[in-house]
Amino acid sequence: MIHIHEEAARCLFCIDAPCSQVCKNGDPARAIRAIRFGNEKLASQWVAACTDEELEQAEAACIHYDKPIRIKELVRSVESGNALANEKAPSLAIEFVGIPCENPFFLASSAICTNYEMVARAFEAGWAGVFFKTICMQDINEVSPRFDAVKDGPSFTGFRNMEQLSENPVDVDFDILRRLKQNYPTKVVVASIMGQTEEQWIELAKMAEAAGVDAVELNFSCPQMRLAGMGSDVGQDAELVTFYTAYVKRSVKIPVIAKMTPNITQINQPAMGAYFAGVDAISAINTIKSVTMSPLSAVSDKLTVSGYSGRAVKPIALRFIYEMASNSIIKKMEYSGIGGIETWRDALEFIQLGCNNVQVCTAVMEYGYRIIDDLILGLQHYMSERGIDQLEHLVGEQLPNFVLPSKLDRDTIVYPNINREKCIGCGRCYTSCTDGGHQAINFDPDTRQPRIVGTKCVGCHLCRLVCPTGAIGLTKRIKKKMQQ
Repeated sequence: MIHIHEEAARCLFCIDAPCSQVCKNGDPARAIRAIRFGNEKLASQWVAACTDEELEQAEAACIHYDKPIRIKELVRSVESGNALANEKAPSLAIEFVGIPCENPFFLASSAICTNYEMVARAFEAGWAGVFFKTICMQDINEVSPRFDAVKDGPSFTGFRNMEQLSENPVDVDFDILRRLKQNYPTKVVVASIMGQTEEQWIELAKMAEAAGVDAVELNFSCPQMRLAGMGSDVGQDAELVTFYTAYVKRSVKIPVIAKMTPNITQINQPAMGAYFAGVDAISAINTIKSVTMSPLSAVSDKLTVSGYSGRAVKPIALRFIYEMASNSIIKKMEYSGIGGIETWRDALEFIQLGCNNVQVCTAVMEYGYRIIDDLILGLQHYMSERGIDQLEHLVGEQLPNFVLPSKLDRDTIVYPNINREKCIGCGRCYTSCTDGGHQAINFDPDTRQPRIVGTKCVGCHLCRLVCPTGAIGLTKRIKKKMQQ
């Protein structure tokens, strides 16, 4: 038995992958990447013509540092699905603040988009647009090292960075943006800016407009600015957000987007400040203030607070998007979602909560621009399966399903159910239920089989979440029995 996602996650995603180089009739590396990024139903198309002998040769060529990926077993285990024909693929085109976008996938303002060559390669790969690395008038002097990661095996669970804004001179950055828009007129180029005074905000915005960009993003959210009155210092002050947004809106005709900070208790306050100042859209979130303590990431043996991103922050980012999108005052605002997006399913969740586009950073830093292939393919396949031909029909569709905790159904229960064919008898469910749940699972050491005790089970589903093989599923929802 092989767990396809677990095995695919072991892959190192090599450049010019040796496994594919020796495979004449297919591309096993591409198939594995499809599995890793949520397109397991489509992965077989890249290995359909491969013989078992070829796949065995591919596995022998694997350069994994521990043990080779079980390529043949992995790719033969995925469901054989049909490739999504280009002529039948739903369009991912959507408008954002009145700007046509070929798809909803943008590079987030960060280290992944700091010069012309980088962004040009991303555009050629299929990214629809860029929020260019934030431009300011201050001299930026970075530290070394400035990155750290919390890892789960070879992959990032969370990523911490101490990087600030663009190190380029202001005129150099705006010339880059001008050339990008001239050479890629169908792509969306957004200038991210940060001022320290009213005059700086206005001047930078006017320079952005003069460079021909499509829109300007006001960075009210960078958590590691060393200068007072910038970054998240502004984003935590609804009055400053209102004033600076209003200054910029009065100064330019292009759309203005305000980028919110998550380092605040109530994001609706600065968001409403931007709304009342006439902002065209809101992007959220920036990185979350955090501490990691790896000595390898210390700067001359010193540590500091800096920004946290990656998979770990996605639920927090979704919460902030939901709070704004469900706010009765600003719910019709357009949103750009950021935070922990790696797969098309991650992107879909932001779109279903009201985002017209999403911005990706950490996943690109870890895996490269190439992930755009699976972002596009997966979202198109999902739309095709649902019979949806316009992406805008997905925007905000999950918002009506959210209610207050007091409105949740507390009169019914869903019991877990054990699939004996998938259960390997590890006892993880028993341990977790006994020590962290409601002591509702018995475990027979002779047969190594768990058994759910219905009279004690409360339907919390901790057992299902810890099961490593997916052997625990759901039964039908039924009425709770009356307490005696």
